[in-house]
Amino acid sequence: MRAQAPAGVVRVVVLSSVLYFLSHHPFWSFALILSGGIGLGVLVSMWRAGSGWAWLSLGGLLLAQANIFTGSFLNAAFLNAYGTRGTAVIVQASPTSSTLNDNTVWEYAAVLKTADGRDVKFDFDTMSASTYPIRNAILIPPQGETFVVKYVPGFERNVAILVDESDYGKARLIAQDREPVVRAQAQLAVSPDNPEFIAEYRQAVAVFLAKHRDQLDPAQVRSLQQRVDELQAKTQRQ
Repeated sequence: MRAQAPAGVVRVVVLSSVLYFLSHHPFWSFALILSGGIGLGVLVSMWRAGSGWAWLSLGGLLLAQANIFTGSFLNAAFLNAYGTRGTAVIVQASPTSSTLNDNTVWEYAAVLKTADGRDVKFDFDTMSASTYPIRNAILIPPQGETFVVKYVPGFERNVAILVDESDYGKARLIAQDREPVVRAQAQLAVSPDNPEFIAEYRQAVAVFLAKHRDQLDPAQVRSLQQRVDELQAKTQRQ
């Protein structure tokens, strides 16, 4: 006989499947949540006289609306907390006729490599993608590039993309943290002898290297450090 899964594991699988439905089918979820709120309100009004049913119906409406915008956030937070780490690759990306904030909504087909080595196909789109950390931005990996995910064994199709642990997310953070260096370098190009610009550039490089030294090409690190040393020597001569 096959051993039964612990109750806690079953609950996590059930929660994952529910959150998958809420995040991947927001309009069906809207109808179900709203209907549930109205139905519960009607039942309450049958048991107790009063207008409590109206508040329950309003609560159902607000919850249904909130799920459209926050369902994928809740799903991502849940999977990050209770999921198992794996990797995945997008194998196909197709534009749809829908738009979100004037941008085309894309549909993605991907393959998950589970912790025990199995391959599981799954799909998602721009609106249903669950990414972590939670940000006010939809950061989808490039097609064909391996990225890090979390999923719940037993319901593997529900996946959260761990952006900052994936190569494309790391590259994004490096580019973002490089911006102060680029700005300071541009200021210095305008006035190479300005002590304020020299100090700002040295500080920007120091902060950037402190965060990303191990992730950068050694030649790039040496180049930045050499430039800082040259500026320091120049300052001492002035």
